[in-house]
Amino acid sequence: MGREAVLGTFTRMSANADIAVIEGVMGLYDGASPTSGEGSTAEIAKWLGGPVLLVIDASGMARPIGAIGRGFADFDQAVNIAGVICNQVGSRSHLQLLREALAQPPVPGAMPKSGAASFPKRHLGLRTADENAVPEAAFASWGELVRDWCNLDSIIALARQAPALMTPPAESLPRQITSCKIGIAFDEAFHFYYEDNLRRLANAGAELVYFSPIHDEHLPLVDGLYIRGGYPELHAAELAANELMRQEIQSFASDGGVIYAECGGLMYLCSALRALDGIVYPMCDVLPGLTTMCERLQALGYVEIETVRDSILGHSGLQFKGHQFRYSNIEIEKRVVTMAFCVRRRRDRMMFSGYQLNDVLGFYVHAHWASNASVPSVLVEACSRRAQGNLLLT
Repeated sequence: MGREAVLGTFTRMSANADIAVIEGVMGLYDGASPTSGEGSTAEIAKWLGGPVLLVIDASGMARPIGAIGRGFADFDQAVNIAGVICNQVGSRSHLQLLREALAQPPVPGAMPKSGAASFPKRHLGLRTADENAVPEAAFASWGELVRDWCNLDSIIALARQAPALMTPPAESLPRQITSCKIGIAFDEAFHFYYEDNLRRLANAGAELVYFSPIHDEHLPLVDGLYIRGGYPELHAAELAANELMRQEIQSFASDGGVIYAECGGLMYLCSALRALDGIVYPMCDVLPGLTTMCERLQALGYVEIETVRDSILGHSGLQFKGHQFRYSNIEIEKRVVTMAFCVRRRRDRMMFSGYQLNDVLGFYVHAHWASNASVPSVLVEACSRRAQGNLLLT
């Protein structure tokens, strides 16, 4: 996103909040490369001036936590490590030993070792909260643990150390007159959306119409489709069983409909999906290819994208950034589709990726349009042309 977009998004979304909690990803200093803090939680903390609560797995540990805590604090003194939360502690006496071993940064709390308090996990991360995967009682239990093991007054006091932000000028995103309708696939299988991307589509003049490829039998009346990531592999049987939806998406594409798909959405547009158990499920057959799930991670990290031909996103040579995280590979019939992008990881050579067939575009990367604000406007323009064509036909 870049510094200005991060600051702008943060200030806009936290404007009416009393406290903001920023969840770090991976390790504090893990970034785009082993020698650079670019793209790391630490970089975001410096941009926001936010005090950091460092979470350390303290199971089976006592004095070494002093070396770890002070080492992290000294590693980059521009990062304000204001406190340490000790995770997986064995007892109250264990927590007391840890506090004695680490005088600075302070330890305002801990979480006890408890299988019942663990968050349910799966590939690509934790189970999402909207799947009813976690009983409501579990949230209350976690809340009680935090109240019991953490000094919330101290944590709030640490948050109040954050300085006032010198924010960049607000990005000029005046809302345009609605010119098209874009269908947003959203259900258990597809829900990895950047809220900022959806906002940019709406500001560019799109009415966002949500639908479920699993539960809805028919597509809504729209001028374009945006199908992003999620877990189509876990819901392959349900997606395959909804034959009417698959046929309507295929017909929409055949009739010149605009479809933009990323990661899980790309998998859904292919001919079929082979699950880990070897079962092959039919998908939309918009793009002639087979997706195969893999036991091991296939790609993870930030990438830079450059388009190699004109498309529904803009002219050839367009550049933007994104992130990929997948456990699958695709075998595509390249004689039918054209390659749409050059994708480069930070330390690697450029490689061709992405598939284009008429006004259908799909690739594995989750793109963030703060890296190029023209993309959502051009996509809306493509859908608007479709809307005007529909109006003329009627």
